[in-house]
Amino acid sequence: MKRIGIDVGGTNTDAVLLDGARVVAAVKSPTTADVTTGIRAALAELIARASQETHEAGAVIIGTTHFVNAVVERQRLNRVTAIRICLPASSSLPPFVDWPSDLRALVEHETILLPGGYEVDGAEIAAFDDRLMEDAARRIADSGVEAVAVSGVFSPLRGDHELRAAEALEKFCPGVNVTLSRDLGRMGLLERENVALMNAALANLAKTTTLAFRDAIAASGISAKLYLTQNDGTVLSAKAAERAPVLCFSSGPTNSMRGAASLSGLANAVVIDVGGTTSDIGMLVNGFPRQANGVVEIGGVRTLFRMPDVLCLGLGGGTRIHADPLCLGPDSVGYRLTQEGRVFGGDVLTATDMGVARGRAIIGAPERVANIPAATLDWFDAEVKTMLEDGIDSMKTRAGDVPLIAVGGGSFLIPESLRGVSDVLFVEHHDVANAVGAAMAKISGEVDQVFNNIGREDAIRTAIAMAEERALNAGAAPSSIETIEVEDLPMAYMPGDSRRVRVRVAGELADA
Repeated sequence: MKRIGIDVGGTNTDAVLLDGARVVAAVKSPTTADVTTGIRAALAELIARASQETHEAGAVIIGTTHFVNAVVERQRLNRVTAIRICLPASSSLPPFVDWPSDLRALVEHETILLPGGYEVDGAEIAAFDDRLMEDAARRIADSGVEAVAVSGVFSPLRGDHELRAAEALEKFCPGVNVTLSRDLGRMGLLERENVALMNAALANLAKTTTLAFRDAIAASGISAKLYLTQNDGTVLSAKAAERAPVLCFSSGPTNSMRGAASLSGLANAVVIDVGGTTSDIGMLVNGFPRQANGVVEIGGVRTLFRMPDVLCLGLGGGTRIHADPLCLGPDSVGYRLTQEGRVFGGDVLTATDMGVARGRAIIGAPERVANIPAATLDWFDAEVKTMLEDGIDSMKTRAGDVPLIAVGGGSFLIPESLRGVSDVLFVEHHDVANAVGAAMAKISGEVDQVFNNIGREDAIRTAIAMAEERALNAGAAPSSIETIEVEDLPMAYMPGDSRRVRVRVAGELADA
């Protein structure tokens, strides 16, 4: 089965054609300001290299930073009405309370608090009031707002009230995009609500982005289904990504890690992906990125949902080298590297120039950096080595040396030996590992729920069955589904035999 994987980074747009696990063709094209132009260019070059085989692909799988960039840059966001089902509890800290003021001003339209929600043991805080919800829905319809985020207290435990709110919204304002927090976040009201609010703020952008991706694929003459990669190293259909763009926020690092696993054959290792702007350090566990269990800040907003545990460092091929005093970054020339870097004829000294001067890569015109003093190169090597060793040490959860897989277009900057690392692997096609990871991604299903009055084995068995059903509904082939991760935590403060169980499964695409 052939697939096309595309990863849109801050500097380059990478594309590969895979036939099973074999890389048929790979290209690297500069990222463009409008993203889709770069995708079209990458596809055109891929077709030129692989010809007819490209048109045999059953799926085009894209990883993009488009959605998270919109939050970070405060651009292309629509306004949102927040509905919290909580009264008479949880009203002292209203929705948007912990958002940065500039982002809140862009997104917040109105906040509505309604009776309902649940206690930690599943008992109702108050009865859901259908009349008040219908009144709110009518007001939303009259306001002209385009997106609504609904959150309820302990809705991952019981989501009935959020579902009833969604039914009222569909009835009285059918054109409004509705996000339910129970579908995205984990336990923790404010953080889960923030995920829902952020997702709703991206509703319009998600639709226009997936439409642009479809147009780019169609213009290339490729008749394949479109998928987007998500935060856990698996994929979403384009339609599902339109409903949940936040699940694609950190797809870049996860694609690189999945690609590193495929290209190296290692399922457990540390991965460093050196791009044009940053270096991402993550841990592979059973072939998938280790997931973050704590709060993750996105654009200054606290969130708690499915995200990889990744450390981002200010080291990339385009990182500027400042003089007087010598300083490594953290700013970067980014996608302008091929215009501004010294080896490309520019006048900005970058990390790429230092690597070329050391003879680690043959790029551009090496003679343009031949006069860099040896002392400056020694300083650069020491800075990079210290930065990476400290980063690796902070990501490890146990003592001992671990293997390291070096990927990304700037991976030549990684030293061949590092403290805490048993072996540094530079794999074939390392510079397009992110696109390889996108092409080989699977469909996933996840459950994070509290179970009451059933034993541990029964709770885990039930959670696995629920996760498998979600993976099947998302498009996974039944015979390919495997359990990736299982966590269970007894909850001693709750009555009965209560425990929180989190399960993740993954399977191959059924129709690609």
